[in-house]
Amino acid sequence: MASFSTTATVDDPRISLGGGATLPPVRGGGDDGGSGSPDYGTRLRRARLGLLVALTPILMLFVSFTSAYIVRQGLPTLDPRTNTLVRDWIPVKLPRLLFVNTCVLLLSSVGMELARRQIKREAALAPAAPVSAISTGEEKKIPWLAMTVVLGLLFLTGQWMAWRQLAALGYYVSTSPSSSFIYLLTGTHAIHLMGGVLALLVAGAASLLGRPVATRSIVVDVTGWYWHFMALLWVYILSLLEFAR
Repeated sequence: MASFSTTATVDDPRISLGGGATLPPVRGGGDDGGSGSPDYGTRLRRARLGLLVALTPILMLFVSFTSAYIVRQGLPTLDPRTNTLVRDWIPVKLPRLLFVNTCVLLLSSVGMELARRQIKREAALAPAAPVSAISTGEEKKIPWLAMTVVLGLLFLTGQWMAWRQLAALGYYVSTSPSSSFIYLLTGTHAIHLMGGVLALLVAGAASLLGRPVATRSIVVDVTGWYWHFMALLWVYILSLLEFAR
């Protein structure tokens, strides 16, 4: 007897959503071989965009300080003893140490830029280099990054010494509106710069722990632009205090 057999073709399984619709196939997340995580360029753009968003309120804060500083110079106050309006704005001669600190901060900005370009080159060469060549002990030294951290701490120490000089001359926070603004502007800038120092320490710790070079490059890149912003902001603050007093 002859036997007959039929051959059936089974298509790729798909999940039915009802009504004849099916889910589309799942694809990878970019140029990373389909792993689903964004590539280096996408991560860097996102980090820079986040930095821009974070810098906006800082910029607006110092713009408001500038407006209050200029307006307060021309406003008289009421003297309770004489019941008359008097001008209580006393110009304060800035310590020379503030100008030395400016040079230190600008030098640290140069070191920060060199560190940013150095780690960016390492990240660009990482995909083409073998793992053994990337994970050498030489990259853990990061001299430019270390120099930036040292100079940043030196700048903050110099700011504290400048405040001590102002106090020795009798200019405290509550001495006059002009001295109050000096402490307010320089102190607020110092607090934000401390955030940059902490970010640099995190980048250094990531290098010592052997984190991926792409991750470290993004941290250093974003911190570098933040550091440059702080340097330019300090030059602006010093110019404001020196020429608009």
